[in-house]
Amino acid sequence: MTACQPLCVLMVGLPGSGKTRLARALEAQGYLRVCPDEEMFRRHGRYGLDFPRGSYLVRERPILDELGVAVGASLRSGTSVVFDHGLWTPAEREEWRAIAHRAGAVPVLVYLPVPHDELWQRIRVRNDDWARDPNSIFFSEEDLRRFAGRFFPPLSEEVHLIYDGRPERIIASLNSGRLDGCHETPAAESDSGVPDCQQRV
Repeated sequence: MTACQPLCVLMVGLPGSGKTRLARALEAQGYLRVCPDEEMFRRHGRYGLDFPRGSYLVRERPILDELGVAVGASLRSGTSVVFDHGLWTPAEREEWRAIAHRAGAVPVLVYLPVPHDELWQRIRVRNDDWARDPNSIFFSEEDLRRFAGRFFPPLSEEVHLIYDGRPERIIASLNSGRLDGCHETPAAESDSGVPDCQQRV
């Protein structure tokens, strides 16, 4: 039996883009789902109520560092991971790709592009659960526009899959070992980004 490297699925998307839905679908396939927002909620409570708005990133940084160590350990053990987090900038994505590479895993970027109006409609609905659901942090439409100004879609050299709202298509691409539908793949890497065998998760 040919051994396969574990995968580390890294998502690129704004709030409301469907990251947690996709991550839970991968979790059902055997991936370990790692979610910084849930850990923030567990340690610090509700954003804007139990701790002040504007302090999120400062409180989040040590959590991300700890999760990076945990993700690396899981990948080295052979467990595939989906990181349920937005990774808005090229620098953040490079940081997490490096964590995967150091652990001997294959990082896979998944881009979740969703128009502003649809994002805002989803966030308006989930705002009702903000006090109970760690994945439903309360945001205003002004917040969303501000976040969009700090968001950078994948660069041309960042190999990635595009999520169209159907988890089964991403799962099929990951299981195929060929990243079907991958965008901006250099010709020399088109068949080598993920091992050509059934992924063990």
